[in-house]
Amino acid sequence: MTPFLVGATLVALAASTLFNGFHDASNSVAAAVRTRALTPRVALAVVALFTTLGGLISSGLSIALAESFDASVPHGDSGLAVILLGLLSAGAWSVYTWWRGMPSSSTHATIAGIAGASMASAIIQHRSLPDAAAMLLQQVAIPLVVASVVAIGLSYLAAVGVVFGARNMGPRKAASVGGTMQSIGACAVALAHGMQDGQRALALALLTLSTANITMSDGSHVWLQVTAAVLLGIGVLGGGWRITYTLSTRLVTLDPMRAGTANAVSSVLLFVGAFVFRLPISSTQAVTAGLVGAGTHHRHTSVNWSTALRIGGYWVLTPIVSALAASVLFLAVSPLL
Repeated sequence: MTPFLVGATLVALAASTLFNGFHDASNSVAAAVRTRALTPRVALAVVALFTTLGGLISSGLSIALAESFDASVPHGDSGLAVILLGLLSAGAWSVYTWWRGMPSSSTHATIAGIAGASMASAIIQHRSLPDAAAMLLQQVAIPLVVASVVAIGLSYLAAVGVVFGARNMGPRKAASVGGTMQSIGACAVALAHGMQDGQRALALALLTLSTANITMSDGSHVWLQVTAAVLLGIGVLGGGWRITYTLSTRLVTLDPMRAGTANAVSSVLLFVGAFVFRLPISSTQAVTAGLVGAGTHHRHTSVNWSTALRIGGYWVLTPIVSALAASVLFLAVSPLL
């Protein structure tokens, strides 16, 4: 067992998955905690449970992702180095954005990191670049733009419908209904997050084994899926409150009903992305864009557009920085391969 195999396996299943749960916990709990629909401790416990369940729902997206990765990642130590360095680059960027309190996509950072290292590998080994470039376009660029625009638009329209339907409710009744929507929405987002990111972790594990030319026995992927789901749930229990503060206070202020609407739209997008299109939709981007869309429905918009533009800048930088960092790292270690 080579050092690259050990490193790639540990980073993929442990560090990357655990920190992903910690980093993205805010996506599910931010609005619910801000509107006091759930207390912080209850929110994290419930969200961790549903995130774990989400990681166990299906393996369809993970297989599609693994096939996409496999087309651009070489086998052997070179391929294991691509995976390891891509994950390390993505992880470093995720730590930085967490420290800055900026919600960024760990999924897009991971895919871009692997694509960047794969491109560097292709240049050195005189292989074709189109596969890695296509992965970057299809799995990162297109979902980033489409999911963000669709989430904003649908959340705004949904908020219009929900508020119109509740026009005759009294303040207490509206707050009660909104709190219920928030609680259900938080669980739905957590379930969708676990399904998306848990399957991404499974895809990375399958890719690592395939790259190392290790044949799996029947049913082995089930244990990998369970491990990834549990680690993701444990990470959520840590709760990344820095990003929660950004989403719930610095970005937008919502009433419970609009916040619940935003969560509902975000979770639907994540489910459709996984089950229908087999695309890795970022839970961070879906939730953030959904909150912005619902926030623009206020008569006096509650969105802090300066913060929103800063977050958008980080979204654009995420694949660029991750890909460049991974390619530079691969070039640096290539003499050892």
